[in-house]
Amino acid sequence: MVPQLTDAYERKFYYLRLSITDVCNFRCTYFAELGTEKVRLTGGEPSLRRDFTEIIAAVRENPAIRTLAVTTNGYRMARDAASWRDAGLTAINVSIDSLDARQFHLITGQDKLRQVMDGIDAAFRAGFKKVKVNTVLMRDVNHQQLGAFLHWIKPRPIQLRFIELMETGQGSALFHQCHLSGEVIRLQLERLGWRRQPRGRSDGPAQVFSHADYQGEVGLIMPYEKDFCASCNRLRVSAVGNLHLCLFGEQGIPLRDLLADDDQLAALKDRIVRSLLSKKQSHFLHQGNSGITQNLSFIGG
Repeated sequence: MVPQLTDAYERKFYYLRLSITDVCNFRCTYFAELGTEKVRLTGGEPSLRRDFTEIIAAVRENPAIRTLAVTTNGYRMARDAASWRDAGLTAINVSIDSLDARQFHLITGQDKLRQVMDGIDAAFRAGFKKVKVNTVLMRDVNHQQLGAFLHWIKPRPIQLRFIELMETGQGSALFHQCHLSGEVIRLQLERLGWRRQPRGRSDGPAQVFSHADYQGEVGLIMPYEKDFCASCNRLRVSAVGNLHLCLFGEQGIPLRDLLADDDQLAALKDRIVRSLLSKKQSHFLHQGNSGITQNLSFIGG
C-alpha cells in the first residue's frame, strides 16, 4: 500500500502544486510514492517555458498521477491547448477577472480578453470536458458582474471560481479598499437556487455550487472563513526546489540538495514526511501575516 503524507492534525495530502517558472525538476516520483495523485503546474505563467509540453509529458509518465492541471493566464491556449491535451494535461484553470474587455485591459495591462476567450474555446475543441476560470473577487471592480458571469456559464461547462482578495505585504491598501467576502456571492447564489456540492479528497479549496438549469458551476474560495484550513490537502514546491507546507507564513524547506541522484530518494522522502509534522493547524491571515503569497501562485484547483 502507498504510504500517505499526513500531518500532526491527521490531514492527508493528495495534491501538489509545482511551480515551474524558473527551474523545474521532473522527478515528481518521490511525491507520487507518498500518495500524491494530483499535480498542478503553476508559475508565474508556466506556459512561457519553451519546454512546457515536455514537462506535461514527463509528469504524466507516472501512472500514480491521476490529475495533471495547469493554472494559466490563457495567453497561449488558443495556439497550444491541443498539444497540451495530447501530452497528457487533464485540467485547465484560466485567470479572468472581468468579462468586460476594457476592464480586463485595465486590470491586466493587456488587451487580450478575446484571445483568452478563444483559448477557452480551443480547450473545449481539444477535448477538455471542463475549464475552470479564476476570478479575484473585488469590491466595486467585478462583484456586481455576477449576472453577466452566470449568463456566460449557463450554456458552457465552465466552473467559475470567485477567489477572495488576500492581503499581502505590498497590497494592504488595495485589500482594505477592495476586499469583499465570498459570503456575499454565496448568499446570492443560494437565493437563486444554487446548491453546494460534495468535495472530493484531491479537490482544491473551492466550495462548488451547481444549478439544474446551468451547464457551468460556481466555486468560492474564501481563505478568511472559519475552518478554511481544516480540509487542507495541498503541498507546494517552488521553482527553486523549496517545499512549502502552507502558502501563508513560512519560507520553505529545501529539497534541492536531495534531488541530485536516486541514492538520495529515501532521505528525500524522510525529510518531506518529517517536515509535515511542523505544519501549523491554520494560516495567520487574520493576524495580517500573508506569508509567501507574493511569491507562489495561490489559486486552488
